[in-house]
Amino acid sequence: MTKIGIIGGAGYTAGELIRILLNHSQAEIAFVHSTSNAGNKVSDVHTDLLGDTDLVFSGEMNFDGLDVLFLCMGHGISIDFMEQNQLPEEIKVIDLSHDFRLKREGNNFVYGLPEMNREQIKQAKYIANPGCFATGIQLALLPLAAAGLIQGEIHVNATTGSTGAGQNPTRTSHFSWRNSNVSAYKIFEHQHLGEMNQSLMQLQSTYTPAMNFIPIRGNHTRGIYATAYTEYMGSEEDAYELYGKYYEGHPFVHITKKNPDLKQVVNTNKCILHLVKHENKLLVISISDNLIKGASGQAVQNMNLMFGMNENEGLYMKPQGF
Repeated sequence: MTKIGIIGGAGYTAGELIRILLNHSQAEIAFVHSTSNAGNKVSDVHTDLLGDTDLVFSGEMNFDGLDVLFLCMGHGISIDFMEQNQLPEEIKVIDLSHDFRLKREGNNFVYGLPEMNREQIKQAKYIANPGCFATGIQLALLPLAAAGLIQGEIHVNATTGSTGAGQNPTRTSHFSWRNSNVSAYKIFEHQHLGEMNQSLMQLQSTYTPAMNFIPIRGNHTRGIYATAYTEYMGSEEDAYELYGKYYEGHPFVHITKKNPDLKQVVNTNKCILHLVKHENKLLVISISDNLIKGASGQAVQNMNLMFGMNENEGLYMKPQGF
Protein backbone atom coordinates (compact mmCIF):
# COMPACT_ATOMS: atom_id res chain seq x y z
CA MET A 1 0.00 0.00 0.00
CA THR A 2 1.10 3.57 -0.72
CA LYS A 3 0.93 5.60 2.49
CA ILE A 4 -0.34 9.14 1.93
CA GLY A 5 -0.43 12.42 3.79
CA ILE A 6 -2.56 15.40 2.73
CA ILE A 7 -1.74 18.98 3.78
CA GLY A 8 -4.52 21.57 3.48
CA GLY A 9 -7.35 19.08 3.70
CA ALA A 10 -10.43 21.30 3.95
CA GLY A 11 -10.63 22.72 0.41
CA TYR A 12 -12.43 21.48 -2.69
CA THR A 13 -9.38 19.83 -4.26
CA ALA A 14 -8.55 17.99 -1.04
CA GLY A 15 -12.14 16.76 -0.77
CA GLU A 16 -11.98 15.33 -4.29
CA LEU A 17 -8.55 13.86 -3.60
CA ILE A 18 -9.79 12.07 -0.47
CA ARG A 19 -12.82 10.71 -2.31
CA ILE A 20 -10.63 9.30 -5.09
CA LEU A 21 -8.03 7.84 -2.72
CA LEU A 22 -10.69 6.10 -0.60
CA ASN A 23 -11.59 4.13 -3.73
CA HIS A 24 -7.99 3.46 -4.72
CA SER A 25 -7.00 -0.16 -4.10
CA GLN A 26 -3.35 0.64 -3.36
CA ALA A 27 -3.70 3.84 -1.31
CA GLU A 28 -3.85 4.35 2.44
CA ILE A 29 -4.48 7.84 3.84
CA ALA A 30 -2.29 8.24 6.92
CA PHE A 31 -3.49 11.74 7.84
CA VAL A 32 -5.38 14.74 6.51
CA HIS A 33 -3.96 17.95 7.97
CA SER A 34 -5.99 21.10 8.54
CA THR A 35 -5.17 23.76 11.11
CA SER A 36 -8.68 25.25 10.95
CA ASN A 37 -10.50 21.92 11.31
CA ALA A 38 -8.19 19.89 13.57
CA GLY A 39 -10.26 17.38 15.56
CA ASN A 40 -13.28 17.57 13.27
CA LYS A 41 -14.46 14.65 11.18
CA VAL A 42 -13.44 14.89 7.51
CA SER A 43 -17.04 14.06 6.58
CA ASP A 44 -18.29 17.10 8.55
CA VAL A 45 -16.48 19.33 6.04
CA HIS A 46 -16.62 17.11 2.92
CA THR A 47 -20.18 16.02 3.54
CA ASP A 48 -20.35 13.76 0.46
CA LEU A 49 -17.95 11.44 2.33
CA LEU A 50 -20.45 10.72 5.11
CA GLY A 51 -20.49 6.94 5.57
CA ASP A 52 -17.32 6.50 3.49
CA THR A 53 -14.67 7.37 6.08
CA ASP A 54 -14.11 7.93 9.79
CA LEU A 55 -11.00 10.05 9.19
CA VAL A 56 -10.51 13.04 11.49
CA PHE A 57 -8.55 16.15 10.53
CA SER A 58 -5.16 16.29 12.21
CA GLY A 59 -3.45 19.39 13.52
CA GLU A 60 -0.12 17.56 13.49
CA MET A 61 2.04 16.32 10.61
CA ASN A 62 3.76 12.97 11.07
CA PHE A 63 5.94 12.19 8.07
CA ASP A 64 7.23 8.85 9.39
CA GLY A 65 6.54 6.00 6.99
CA LEU A 66 4.90 8.22 4.37
CA ASP A 67 5.43 7.46 0.71
CA VAL A 68 3.84 10.58 -0.79
CA LEU A 69 2.61 13.96 0.42
CA PHE A 70 -0.08 15.93 -1.40
CA LEU A 71 0.02 19.71 -0.89
CA CYS A 72 -3.49 21.17 -1.32
CA MET A 73 -2.77 24.58 0.13
CA GLY A 74 -3.35 28.00 -1.36
CA HIS A 75 -1.03 29.48 -3.95
CA GLY A 76 2.15 30.87 -2.43
CA ILE A 77 1.97 28.64 0.65
CA SER A 78 3.52 25.45 -0.76
CA ILE A 79 6.87 27.09 -1.41
CA ASP A 80 7.00 28.24 2.23
CA PHE A 81 6.04 24.75 3.40
CA MET A 82 8.89 23.15 1.43
CA GLU A 83 11.39 25.67 2.79
CA GLN A 84 10.24 25.32 6.39
CA ASN A 85 9.92 21.53 6.63
CA GLN A 86 12.73 19.00 6.36
CA LEU A 87 10.99 16.04 4.74
CA PRO A 88 12.47 12.53 4.91
CA GLU A 89 14.45 11.74 1.78
CA GLU A 90 12.12 8.94 0.67
CA ILE A 91 8.92 11.03 0.60
CA LYS A 92 7.63 12.13 -2.78
CA VAL A 93 5.60 15.34 -3.11
CA ILE A 94 2.74 16.32 -5.41
CA ASP A 95 1.90 20.02 -5.17
CA LEU A 96 -1.49 21.24 -6.43
CA SER A 97 -0.64 24.96 -6.22
CA HIS A 98 1.04 27.06 -8.90
CA ASP A 99 4.20 27.57 -6.82
CA PHE A 100 6.48 25.17 -8.72
CA ARG A 101 4.95 25.03 -12.21
CA LEU A 102 7.30 27.50 -13.85
CA LYS A 103 10.91 26.53 -14.43
CA ARG A 104 13.45 28.54 -12.49
CA GLU A 105 16.82 28.00 -10.87
CA GLY A 106 16.58 25.60 -7.95
CA ASN A 107 13.13 24.29 -8.91
CA ASN A 108 13.40 20.49 -9.05
CA PHE A 109 9.69 19.83 -9.59
CA VAL A 110 8.60 18.04 -12.77
CA TYR A 111 5.57 19.57 -14.50
CA GLY A 112 2.90 16.91 -14.02
CA LEU A 113 1.03 16.79 -17.31
CA PRO A 114 1.12 13.05 -18.14
CA GLU A 115 0.19 13.55 -21.77
CA MET A 116 3.42 15.51 -22.24
CA ASN A 117 5.83 14.39 -19.49
CA ARG A 118 4.80 10.82 -18.69
CA GLU A 119 8.33 9.37 -18.68
CA GLN A 120 9.75 12.21 -16.57
CA ILE A 121 6.88 11.83 -14.09
CA LYS A 122 7.68 8.14 -13.64
CA GLN A 123 11.17 9.07 -12.43
CA ALA A 124 10.24 12.20 -10.47
CA LYS A 125 10.43 12.82 -6.75
CA TYR A 126 8.53 16.12 -6.84
CA ILE A 127 5.58 16.96 -9.10
CA ALA A 128 3.97 20.34 -9.86
CA ASN A 129 0.38 19.51 -10.75
CA PRO A 130 -0.88 21.69 -13.66
CA GLY A 131 -3.61 24.29 -13.30
CA CYS A 132 -7.19 23.53 -14.29
CA PHE A 133 -7.45 25.95 -17.23
CA ALA A 134 -3.91 25.04 -18.24
CA THR A 135 -4.71 21.33 -18.41
CA GLY A 136 -7.71 21.57 -20.71
CA ILE A 137 -6.17 24.21 -22.97
CA GLN A 138 -2.81 22.48 -23.27
CA LEU A 139 -4.46 19.19 -24.18
CA ALA A 140 -6.21 21.08 -26.99
CA LEU A 141 -2.86 22.31 -28.37
CA LEU A 142 -0.11 19.80 -27.56
CA PRO A 143 -0.40 17.75 -30.79
CA LEU A 144 0.00 20.90 -32.90
CA ALA A 145 3.06 22.00 -30.94
CA ALA A 146 4.63 18.53 -31.01
CA ALA A 147 4.32 18.58 -34.82
CA GLY A 148 5.72 22.13 -35.06
CA LEU A 149 2.47 23.39 -36.55
CA ILE A 150 1.69 26.45 -34.40
CA GLN A 151 2.52 29.27 -36.79
CA GLY A 152 0.41 32.20 -35.64
CA GLU A 153 -1.62 33.55 -32.77
CA ILE A 154 -3.76 31.24 -30.63
CA HIS A 155 -7.17 32.45 -29.51
CA VAL A 156 -8.70 30.81 -26.43
CA ASN A 157 -12.02 31.32 -24.70
CA ALA A 158 -12.65 29.12 -21.66
CA THR A 159 -15.51 29.05 -19.16
CA THR A 160 -15.05 27.54 -15.70
CA GLY A 161 -17.35 26.57 -12.86
CA SER A 162 -17.42 28.39 -9.54
CA THR A 163 -15.37 25.69 -7.77
CA GLY A 164 -12.36 26.93 -9.74
CA ALA A 165 -12.28 29.91 -7.36
CA GLY A 166 -11.83 27.69 -4.30
CA GLN A 167 -13.95 27.07 -1.23
CA ASN A 168 -13.57 30.42 0.53
CA PRO A 169 -16.49 32.60 -0.63
CA THR A 170 -15.84 35.79 -2.55
CA ARG A 171 -18.10 38.33 -4.19
CA THR A 172 -17.83 36.62 -7.58
CA SER A 173 -18.28 33.07 -6.25
CA HIS A 174 -21.32 33.88 -4.08
CA PHE A 175 -24.39 32.01 -5.38
CA SER A 176 -26.54 35.13 -5.64
CA TRP A 177 -23.94 36.78 -7.88
CA ARG A 178 -22.83 33.74 -9.86
CA ASN A 179 -26.24 32.21 -10.59
CA SER A 180 -27.72 33.26 -13.98
CA ASN A 181 -24.62 35.36 -14.58
CA VAL A 182 -21.48 35.29 -16.77
CA SER A 183 -18.40 37.52 -16.68
CA ALA A 184 -14.85 37.69 -18.03
CA TYR A 185 -11.83 38.22 -15.79
CA LYS A 186 -8.02 38.49 -15.98
CA ILE A 187 -8.40 39.03 -19.74
CA PHE A 188 -5.09 38.31 -21.53
CA GLU A 189 -3.35 38.16 -18.11
CA HIS A 190 -4.43 34.91 -16.44
CA GLN A 191 -1.78 33.24 -14.24
CA HIS A 192 -1.99 29.97 -16.20
CA LEU A 193 -0.61 31.61 -19.35
CA GLY A 194 2.96 31.14 -18.13
CA GLU A 195 2.76 27.38 -17.75
CA MET A 196 0.84 26.96 -21.02
CA ASN A 197 3.39 28.92 -23.04
CA GLN A 198 6.20 27.06 -21.27
CA SER A 199 4.78 23.70 -22.36
CA LEU A 200 4.23 24.76 -25.95
CA MET A 201 7.82 26.01 -26.14
CA GLN A 202 9.01 22.70 -24.69
CA LEU A 203 7.37 20.84 -27.58
CA GLN A 204 7.96 23.42 -30.32
CA SER A 205 11.17 25.41 -29.95
CA THR A 206 10.07 27.88 -32.64
CA TYR A 207 6.88 28.81 -30.78
CA THR A 208 6.79 32.44 -29.75
CA PRO A 209 4.18 33.01 -27.03
CA ALA A 210 1.15 34.47 -28.75
CA MET A 211 -1.86 33.18 -26.83
CA ASN A 212 -4.90 35.41 -26.44
CA PHE A 213 -6.76 33.93 -23.47
CA ILE A 214 -10.15 35.13 -22.24
CA PRO A 215 -11.23 33.31 -19.04
CA ILE A 216 -14.95 33.32 -18.24
CA ARG A 217 -16.75 32.77 -14.95
CA GLY A 218 -19.63 30.42 -15.72
CA ASN A 219 -22.83 30.02 -13.73
CA HIS A 220 -22.27 26.30 -13.15
CA THR A 221 -20.46 24.57 -10.29
CA ARG A 222 -17.74 22.55 -11.99
CA GLY A 223 -16.25 21.84 -15.38
CA ILE A 224 -14.27 23.79 -18.00
CA TYR A 225 -15.48 24.33 -21.55
CA ALA A 226 -12.63 25.69 -23.66
CA THR A 227 -12.37 26.62 -27.33
CA ALA A 228 -9.01 27.28 -28.96
CA TYR A 229 -8.32 28.13 -32.59
CA THR A 230 -5.27 28.96 -34.66
CA GLU A 231 -4.12 28.87 -38.28
CA TYR A 232 -3.82 25.36 -39.71
CA MET A 233 -3.11 24.44 -43.32
CA GLY A 234 -4.00 20.74 -43.14
CA SER A 235 -7.42 19.19 -43.58
CA GLU A 236 -9.82 18.25 -40.79
CA GLU A 237 -9.01 14.60 -41.48
CA ASP A 238 -5.30 15.37 -41.10
CA ALA A 239 -6.00 17.00 -37.75
CA TYR A 240 -7.96 14.02 -36.44
CA GLU A 241 -5.15 11.70 -37.50
CA LEU A 242 -2.56 13.94 -35.81
CA TYR A 243 -4.50 14.11 -32.56
CA GLY A 244 -5.36 10.42 -32.57
CA LYS A 245 -1.71 9.47 -32.99
CA TYR A 246 -0.51 11.88 -30.29
CA TYR A 247 -2.99 10.67 -27.66
CA GLU A 248 -2.72 6.99 -28.50
CA GLY A 249 -2.03 5.18 -25.23
CA HIS A 250 -3.17 8.08 -23.05
CA PRO A 251 -6.25 6.70 -21.26
CA PHE A 252 -8.00 9.91 -20.25
CA VAL A 253 -8.00 11.95 -23.47
CA HIS A 254 -10.77 11.07 -25.91
CA ILE A 255 -11.28 12.52 -29.38
CA THR A 256 -14.75 12.70 -30.86
CA LYS A 257 -16.27 13.89 -34.12
CA LYS A 258 -19.49 14.71 -32.26
CA ASN A 259 -19.87 18.14 -30.69
CA PRO A 260 -19.46 17.42 -26.94
CA ASP A 261 -21.17 18.91 -23.89
CA LEU A 262 -19.76 19.53 -20.44
CA LYS A 263 -21.77 16.91 -18.56
CA GLN A 264 -19.88 14.19 -20.42
CA VAL A 265 -16.81 14.88 -18.27
CA VAL A 266 -18.07 16.28 -14.96
CA ASN A 267 -17.02 14.00 -12.09
CA THR A 268 -14.43 12.18 -14.25
CA ASN A 269 -10.73 12.39 -15.10
CA LYS A 270 -11.53 12.65 -18.81
CA CYS A 271 -10.71 15.35 -21.29
CA ILE A 272 -12.76 15.20 -24.49
CA LEU A 273 -11.54 16.97 -27.64
CA HIS A 274 -13.54 17.87 -30.76
CA LEU A 275 -11.91 19.32 -33.90
CA VAL A 276 -13.41 21.59 -36.56
CA LYS A 277 -11.57 22.96 -39.62
CA HIS A 278 -13.00 26.27 -40.86
CA GLU A 279 -11.27 27.95 -43.81
CA ASN A 280 -7.63 28.33 -42.71
CA LYS A 281 -8.27 27.76 -38.99
CA LEU A 282 -8.50 24.71 -36.74
CA LEU A 283 -10.90 24.97 -33.81
CA VAL A 284 -10.43 22.60 -30.88
CA ILE A 285 -13.14 22.22 -28.25
CA SER A 286 -11.78 20.83 -24.97
CA ILE A 287 -13.94 19.84 -22.00
CA SER A 288 -12.75 18.65 -18.60
CA ASP A 289 -13.61 18.73 -14.89
CA ASN A 290 -11.61 21.48 -13.18
CA LEU A 291 -11.52 19.61 -9.86
CA ILE A 292 -10.52 16.20 -11.24
CA LYS A 293 -8.55 16.19 -14.50
CA GLY A 294 -7.79 19.83 -13.69
CA ALA A 295 -6.63 19.05 -10.16
CA SER A 296 -7.09 16.02 -7.89
CA GLY A 297 -7.69 13.30 -10.46
CA GLN A 298 -4.59 14.33 -12.36
CA ALA A 299 -2.66 14.38 -9.08
CA VAL A 300 -3.63 10.75 -8.46
CA GLN A 301 -2.80 9.93 -12.10
CA ASN A 302 0.67 11.36 -11.41
CA MET A 303 0.97 9.35 -8.18
CA ASN A 304 0.12 6.18 -10.08
CA LEU A 305 2.88 6.85 -12.58
CA MET A 306 5.43 7.75 -9.89
CA PHE A 307 4.86 4.49 -8.04
CA GLY A 308 4.64 2.20 -11.06
CA MET A 309 0.93 1.53 -10.70
CA ASN A 310 -1.70 1.29 -13.42
CA GLU A 311 -2.26 4.85 -14.62
CA ASN A 312 -6.03 4.31 -14.36
CA GLU A 313 -6.03 3.06 -10.76
CA GLY A 314 -8.71 4.72 -8.65
CA LEU A 315 -9.88 6.90 -11.54
CA TYR A 316 -12.77 4.95 -13.03
CA MET A 317 -15.54 7.49 -12.39
CA LYS A 318 -18.92 7.99 -13.95
CA PRO A 319 -19.98 11.28 -15.54
CA GLN A 320 -22.56 13.42 -13.79
CA GLY A 321 -25.27 12.58 -16.36
CA PHE A 322 -28.68 14.18 -16.08
